[in-house]
Amino acid sequence: MSVRIAVPRPRKYSPDQCFHYGDERICFEISTRRSQKSKVLIKVHPDCRVQVAAPENSSDEEVLGAVKKRGRWIWQQLRDFRAQQEHLTERQYISGESHYYLGKQYMLKILVEPQEKPRVKMLRGKLEITVREKNPERIRVLLNEWYKDRAKEVFARRLEEMLVQALWVSERPPLRVQTMQTQWGSCSPLGRITLNPHLVKAPRESIDYVILHELCHLAEHNHSEQFYRLMKQVMPHWEKVKTHLDSMAAALLNGSHRA
Repeated sequence: MSVRIAVPRPRKYSPDQCFHYGDERICFEISTRRSQKSKVLIKVHPDCRVQVAAPENSSDEEVLGAVKKRGRWIWQQLRDFRAQQEHLTERQYISGESHYYLGKQYMLKILVEPQEKPRVKMLRGKLEITVREKNPERIRVLLNEWYKDRAKEVFARRLEEMLVQALWVSERPPLRVQTMQTQWGSCSPLGRITLNPHLVKAPRESIDYVILHELCHLAEHNHSEQFYRLMKQVMPHWEKVKTHLDSMAAALLNGSHRA
């Protein structure tokens, strides 16, 4: 199982999962939940997914009616999240541009030194990148390599810290750092944890959340009630942390993947 990256992706919806608010067609994902309460729960995610959880005995008409009643609120949430996405401009990899590392933003300082070895280093609160010639693609590759090196160090330390809480884990699981398009982390059936190097751009608490999520999968292989109870036990506020990571996803990944 994995922690997925919250970025917009095309989806297919059935007619009873869509409605119109003004001129806009809004579609939603639906899941059922076992609860004594008959309330339909609605959540709008930063990647503009609308998620609806309804009691298992609800009809399609009842669910759609409940969603339509919240139409204005859903539309406002979608508008706000789209506005955030529009503020992102494609990375240019030039001096003065800011990039994330452990949740903080650092300005790039590009130095052109034809005789020097290309390198990246953190110096006086800036990411200083030395190159032999100004080439944005080369700078991007160098910076991604630097992120991957830092990720290996940071993730190894955070895994050791999180293992103290994961009392059900008897030995340290294998850890791999690998770029993934749709996941922050994953756990294989054999117990190997894989983490996305771009996660090192997120705050430490977000890194801890993803690691704990995968460690919980060593005990519970799917997202069962037992899994979420275990997650709540080791990180009571994990949902808040996840929401924050989701809201940062577009900014953290901006310009990191190119053909």
